Amino acid sequence: MSSENLNPGAFSHATDLKNRIFFTIFLLIIYRLGTYVPLAGIDPEALKEIMASSQKGLLGMFNMFSGGAVTRMAIFALGIMPYISSSIIVQLLTGTSDYFKNLKEQGEMGRKKITQITRYGTVLIAGLQGYGVAVGIENAGNLVLEPGMYFRVTTTISLVAGTTFLMWLGEQITLRGIGNGISLIIFSGIVAEIPRALASTFELGRTGALSAVMIVGIFILVIITVLFIVFFERAVRKILINYPKRQMGNKIYGGESSHLPLKINTAGVIPAIFASALLLLPITMSNFGFAESDFFINISSLFTQGQPLYMALYAFGIIFFSFFYTSIVFNPKETAENLRKYGGYIPGIRPGERTAEYIETILTRLTTIGAMYLTIVCLMPEFLIARYPIPFYLGGTSILIVVVVAMDTVTQVQTRLMSSQYESLIKKAKFGK
Repeated sequence: MSSENLNPGAFSHATDLKNRIFFTIFLLIIYRLGTYVPLAGIDPEALKEIMASSQKGLLGMFNMFSGGAVTRMAIFALGIMPYISSSIIVQLLTGTSDYFKNLKEQGEMGRKKITQITRYGTVLIAGLQGYGVAVGIENAGNLVLEPGMYFRVTTTISLVAGTTFLMWLGEQITLRGIGNGISLIIFSGIVAEIPRALASTFELGRTGALSAVMIVGIFILVIITVLFIVFFERAVRKILINYPKRQMGNKIYGGESSHLPLKINTAGVIPAIFASALLLLPITMSNFGFAESDFFINISSLFTQGQPLYMALYAFGIIFFSFFYTSIVFNPKETAENLRKYGGYIPGIRPGERTAEYIETILTRLTTIGAMYLTIVCLMPEFLIARYPIPFYLGGTSILIVVVVAMDTVTQVQTRLMSSQYESLIKKAKFGK
């Protein structure tokens, strides 16, 4: 049953799906409210003046991932990025450390242990970043009303608590809601700030900072980018799989053909998010505009949009995580073994190791194309943003996250809706109702 053949009235009968959607919306509303709860002891007027002149480079990216919480210096200012950073470290260790490899092979118990380690890592990273933010805010002149150790401790605790709460929200959405909770939190933060970005763009046009032609060109570029993303996210390479005929009694089974679908971008939006997290992790403070050290100022100047180092590291991170994450979520050897176990084979390719090599070769080529696509989408608009006063929310990374997460969520809704219809049909067939 395809999504096009779904019964229009099926949604009204899908009680579980409706509950999941409402639950997800409710938690996302709580998240949005939290981005407006300010940290204690900060002068709001002084904060507004500082943030008005510091919206480029990694600070703009940091603010985007926090849903605007950075500009308001809210309790969710760190956002979900410490959790993502911790996840990156744990996944890297899973591929290199024997201890983590053994945990991964232990099944459900091992996954729970890895999840627990990721949570502890999140708290540790959030604590380090939170204290760095507190110290940086104190160095901002008159921003803090009563600087001192008490302010540092309370600010650190507030930021760590905010990140921990967001981590819990994301896990609850994944378990009881629709879609990936962490991605949806980032998605909702970006979407909520897009109207403000559009209003800011039109205001720039009104004041003459941007010409009407440039504004029209921006929106055309955004539309082209969205279409480009949709095309590549739906692109699939199908590998023909044949199953031999076999006789059981008087009946003959098998002899059918199917396809093994391989997406061009198997990793989805993860490489862009992970690459951004790595850029934010080591120099969180250097782009807040608070550090007075010449060293931090020089570092900040290198990590602004359009700068070669910024673009090179971002591109390298996207390409690296495209291959790394694909290798985690798709194992050619395991796929080849499953095909051999069930009698499936690729025409002209010997089952077993040769099949695994064939699939891995195709997957590598597809991942290369996918990595190049992600790099183009994420970096090309950044050059435009670096030259013109365009809001960060209209950049390639934010558009990529919005489109990909929206597509994945819609797919999950359709899948659950079809599942609900199948269950309804089975009940009718079983009980005659």
